[in-house]
Amino acid sequence: MAFKSKVGAALVAGTTVASMAIVSLASPVTMSGAATNVNWAKVTHLTKSGNTSMAALIKAAKKEGKLNVIALPPNWANYGQLISTFQKKYGIKVNSENPDGSSAQEIAALAADKGRSSAPDVIDVGTSYALTAKSSHLLAPYKVSTWGEIPAGLKDPNGYWFDDYGGYVAIGCNSATVTNCPTSFKQMLNATSSSGYKIGLNDSPLNSNSALAGVQAAAVANGGSLSNVAPGVSYFAQLNKNGTFVPTIANATTVENGATNIVIWWDYLQASGLSTAVKGWKISVPSDAVLGEYYSQAISSSAPDPAAARLWEEYLYSVAGQNLWLKGLARPVELAYMQAHGQANKAWLAKLPALPAGAKPLFPTTAQIAAAATVITNTWATQVGAG
Repeated sequence: MAFKSKVGAALVAGTTVASMAIVSLASPVTMSGAATNVNWAKVTHLTKSGNTSMAALIKAAKKEGKLNVIALPPNWANYGQLISTFQKKYGIKVNSENPDGSSAQEIAALAADKGRSSAPDVIDVGTSYALTAKSSHLLAPYKVSTWGEIPAGLKDPNGYWFDDYGGYVAIGCNSATVTNCPTSFKQMLNATSSSGYKIGLNDSPLNSNSALAGVQAAAVANGGSLSNVAPGVSYFAQLNKNGTFVPTIANATTVENGATNIVIWWDYLQASGLSTAVKGWKISVPSDAVLGEYYSQAISSSAPDPAAARLWEEYLYSVAGQNLWLKGLARPVELAYMQAHGQANKAWLAKLPALPAGAKPLFPTTAQIAAAATVITNTWATQVGAG
């Protein structure tokens, strides 16, 4: 999922009252008005009782017996436990394909595998990719039962996609090898090769939205903005000149072999992918740039298991599902509502990387991400290098 792209929106919550779309049934209807069979591919929300209730959905999903997911690494936002608990709770087999795939590959699979029993039922992608999938008529509208707990700016008003979890660009540091772990972009800029800093991005910003977000955050910290990423490119060019930037895909392996000792990446993915592998790994949301993004869920319009797909989304947006994302140190989209209603697990909440005092988080729009990608594509290789 290194290439996933995400439209920004505030990681703050408020509730909205969403008007519920009429449930569309493609099946015959009896004289009494009761549907004889439900076409779950056309159901846009659950009802309190009857043939489109939660009980009916569970029964239909169990009859389908499987769910196809794609690009969900087990250590990404705690998806391993989410999948195992869903399987155990409902007795539905989850087929996980291409766990290290990208958002682009997920969208490609929706189109390429259409009509196959192995095609993805659901996707978890950057919102910009969800928008592309919607415009290509690859998604089905659906509003989970907790729709009103998802902030209005973090969902498609008609239910074609809805944000799920997110986090912030963070500076991770191996405290076992770095004497003074940096907590800001400025600290890293002022360091020379003698500091011992070996700074890496999780991937190239030419390919990865999370790495691109790291460059955007550096731009904000150095006189730029979400609409002006050029200072971010200049920042990494200077790190490279200082001998502190390592143009490689930085991860647990490069930290363990000493190639890198500082990594710029999402806070929750560092928590699951680096803190668990590297003893003494420290994560700091930089004091001079607090930039956050979310990922998005959506259901395939041609899902081979439409009932299981909808049950999966209901599970993810339940208190149990949201708390399991929180356990993975990702910030679930319904977190503020859960905190206000005493539903968030306090122990897991306490483990979230702290934000700097007085921080005013920034969240790039799809247009800002696209514009930044264009600038980086045109300038990164010449200013920073091929890495």
